[in-house]
Amino acid sequence: MLKASVISVIDDDESLRLSTASLLRSMGYAAECFESAEQFLESSNICRFDCVISDIQMAGITGIDLVRILRSRQKKTSVILMTGRAEQSAVEQALISGAICVLKKPFAAELLLSCIEDVIHDNGKV
Repeated sequence: MLKASVISVIDDDESLRLSTASLLRSMGYAAECFESAEQFLESSNICRFDCVISDIQMAGITGIDLVRILRSRQKKTSVILMTGRAEQSAVEQALISGAICVLKKPFAAELLLSCIEDVIHDNGKV
């Protein structure tokens, strides 16, 4: 039996964070929730995550900053960013930072799952 991929969900919106984690668990993934990028970065062994899903706009460290921090630490963890902002510049900045996918809220669950499958497949987990 294959070990379930471990995905972190980082969002300061508790309802979105919990519903996303619930969706992931229902699809067979292991999910851990964090209410901020700081809380995620302070957690033990962040290398255990196969994928990070993070909001872009958060107080403190933003999702884009989180991607940059992970890259500066040589972490190859794939990051999917979410945003409620409509500006194309935010999406462009997210992609330039190294995010694998950028989803505009609200998004269909199938779109998120498709991004995750691409990430997990590209990382050799499938």
